[in-house]
Amino acid sequence: MRFFFSSKQFKIIVAVTLSIIAIAVLSMLLGSRISPQSDIIGTITAPFKAAFTHLSNSVSDFVSVYKDGTKTQLENTELEAELNELRQQMADYEKITKENEFYKNYLEIKENHPDFKFVPAYRIARDNLDPYKSFTINKGSLDGVSANDPIITNAGLVGYISEVGLTTSKVATVLSPDITFGALGNRTNDSGIVSGTIELAGSMRTKFFNLSRSCNIAIGDYVVTSGEGVFPAGLLVGEIKSVGSDTYNTSIYAEVEPFADIENIREVMVITDFEGKGGLNAEGGSK
Repeated sequence: MRFFFSSKQFKIIVAVTLSIIAIAVLSMLLGSRISPQSDIIGTITAPFKAAFTHLSNSVSDFVSVYKDGTKTQLENTELEAELNELRQQMADYEKITKENEFYKNYLEIKENHPDFKFVPAYRIARDNLDPYKSFTINKGSLDGVSANDPIITNAGLVGYISEVGLTTSKVATVLSPDITFGALGNRTNDSGIVSGTIELAGSMRTKFFNLSRSCNIAIGDYVVTSGEGVFPAGLLVGEIKSVGSDTYNTSIYAEVEPFADIENIREVMVITDFEGKGGLNAEGGSK
């Protein structure tokens, strides 16, 4: 409102108004001294009186509208602020709900492995040139993450930390030949080794090999970690999709489809500590 009273338009209105008031006052003074038969002054000043009345009403209306407009603007600003606050509350609620769901999915894993310590993380980048689907997460050494830490989802094993920075880390997946670890068939307890190959990575599978000719694994069996390598025992790896005989030796191998949706992964858990961690290494054996 103060901007209007200091504006050029307001100063013009005031000047014109004062001029008309002066003429109107003068006409009333002169009119009182002239007989009704000599109403020349009244005739001359009549248009000014009418103009003054109209101008006065217009100014009053304008100021009223300006005040109402300012009031409406303030009300709209307050409503917008309230709306923004409600939006933020809704976003916070959705975030909390999502986080609760995120943690709830790991309760069973935590119950089965009370020695596990978790750090939740999110994928922030994907290496599109890597056929093994490596990616980067938003947690690093400042969050307690270290090289070779296992990465899981509530569905199963994803891979491990291959490179660690202060606030981010790179994850190598079970599709990669860089990862080698001991595994078991859940039904038969047949043991072997899991590692990725370039041939199987394109179909989002990994290889379970070095199995004995006498093994009884079958399509549909589950594969779990045996505890040999960087991973603790008992983590779900995937489902056997095919079984074959290795051309180069007398062993059996199987193609395994990971339970974790590695290609579309968004949220993961880093296992930063577990019983026996210090005694395992990345080559698939104990130190």
